[in-house]
Amino acid sequence: MDLFDYMRTNTMEKEAPLASRMRPATLDEVVGQQHIIGKDKLLYRAIKADKLGSVIFYGPPGTGKTTLAKVIANTTSSRFCQINATVAGKKDMEDIVKEAKDALGMYGKKTILFVDEIHRFNKSQQDYLLPFVEDGTVTLIGATTENPYFEVNNALLSRSRIFELKPLEKQDIRELVLRAVYDEKKGMGAYGADITEDAADFLADVANGDARAALNAVELGILTTKQSEDGKVHITLPVAAECIQKRAVRYDKDGDNHYDTVSAFIKSMRGSDPDAALYYLARMLYAGEDVKFIARRIIICAAEDVGNADPNALTVAVSAAQAVERIGLPEGQIPLAQAVAYVATAPKSNAACLGIFKAMEAVRSEKTPPVPAHLQDKHYKGAEKLGHGLGYKYAHDYPRHYVKQQYLPDGMEDCVFYEPTENGFEKQIREHMEWLKGEGKD
Repeated sequence: MDLFDYMRTNTMEKEAPLASRMRPATLDEVVGQQHIIGKDKLLYRAIKADKLGSVIFYGPPGTGKTTLAKVIANTTSSRFCQINATVAGKKDMEDIVKEAKDALGMYGKKTILFVDEIHRFNKSQQDYLLPFVEDGTVTLIGATTENPYFEVNNALLSRSRIFELKPLEKQDIRELVLRAVYDEKKGMGAYGADITEDAADFLADVANGDARAALNAVELGILTTKQSEDGKVHITLPVAAECIQKRAVRYDKDGDNHYDTVSAFIKSMRGSDPDAALYYLARMLYAGEDVKFIARRIIICAAEDVGNADPNALTVAVSAAQAVERIGLPEGQIPLAQAVAYVATAPKSNAACLGIFKAMEAVRSEKTPPVPAHLQDKHYKGAEKLGHGLGYKYAHDYPRHYVKQQYLPDGMEDCVFYEPTENGFEKQIREHMEWLKGEGKD
């Protein structure tokens, strides 16, 4: 490195974006991703022991793929080379492989090759790397936002471990935001800035797991906001909202507004108003509400308020919950909206819900009589001698697969817990139950 390279490197380090300057140098500084770099995890142990094999980091933007590669570079004793697959050509790889061979042959030093956006490599580029990964000339670290099982060839995959990085949790982003504001060495602490609790929470929410988005907003806010009379730059909620270019919706996840919005959401579905239900869904999604929480509310409403008036409502709600968990946001809002519209427009019945409440109250408040003898299990040793199971009538042996028989315990024969309504499919259930009870029997 000559003098000009040295000066350029120093200048870039000082002038680099905040998100770049805040990258940790050691494993212990890394925030989040504990499912793969916790102290008891394989990746952590391999990095610490300097025994890392080829790996591919897969995850959405801003989750720390490049950060982990830099940490590995600082932690291991290997040479570190970095290329971006969008601009690197075969000549670049040939040069890296030659240098890696020289370093290994002359100094016994391994080379780590970090390929950012490895999914952009075409098949021939990936094939070129394969023998050098296989013989240990280079240790590959690939980073991709795309599913490597679709974008990386099988030969390279078989020689690499796949680690999936997940969107950072809100508390992780919040910790990084506070570090960025107050850290004088890597962050913006020298500016004497201050950030309010609600502004930090807001940035952590709307960043949606992307640390880079939150840190860019912090940097922009501190650099463009005038000092107050106390000499400090105050990052308030309006400033944070403007810098991340997203309006702050009044929605405190632990306060009254949260519960008011959720209540309105559920009551709109129960009240068969799909427009209102979709509006409150949008408010929750925009404010960064946990999609799992939203999905659970839809499932509960489908069972409690729609019930057997349309049994498909519960199926749609559960399917939407599974879909949003698999595909995430923003696309996940579509199956959620489908489920909300379906539940809101479905015929309603809370008969099954009321039925379990009545049955639970009966169990809680009354003595629990024994199960009728003819319903008891007759298969265990000595059961038949005790009269268990004797006299039981097998329903499928009778016309229309039904025979009158006592099922409730003695003394409870007249109890009614489930009373089907006249709504939707439950009307057919009601008619069928009336036939079973002998009303209108053929």
